[in-house]
Amino acid sequence: MDSDPRTTQIFSEELADALVGVQRLIRRRLRAGLTVARLRGAEIELLRLVEDRPGIGVSEAAKELHLAGNSVSTLVNQLVRDGRLVREKDPADRRAARLLLTGAAQARLRDWRERRAALVRGQVDRLDEADRDALRAAVPALRRLAENLGEEADRP
Repeated sequence: MDSDPRTTQIFSEELADALVGVQRLIRRRLRAGLTVARLRGAEIELLRLVEDRPGIGVSEAAKELHLAGNSVSTLVNQLVRDGRLVREKDPADRRAARLLLTGAAQARLRDWRERRAALVRGQVDRLDEADRDALRAAVPALRRLAENLGEEADRP
């Protein structure tokens, strides 16, 4: 990257704005066609984490999501009430709870993933080949950027 601090600053701002803008517009477009109550971003993140790691505990989920334990506990309580999560006692530690998805949550996540993929696919298909290739090439770097941000958040 250019060593000029101003150019670096502008690039960083433009990249952050583009990422936020894409995410916001995806969320809005996905909400537009819903016939059921929408899930908030943090709820989807928690459900996806539980899907990837069935039996995860609340404190471990909070750490993974970089959220306060009481925030995740509140999310868990709401998702349990809504029939999306099941909280089971941990056989190794009766004071701890393990989280599992309900069938309804699995179906909802599957629907969300399919709709999101179709939305993005439709928009990417509208781009020219050079833009599609540029996005494809950028995915590994964006993943590394996300990993770096996550690692930094883990540091005291």
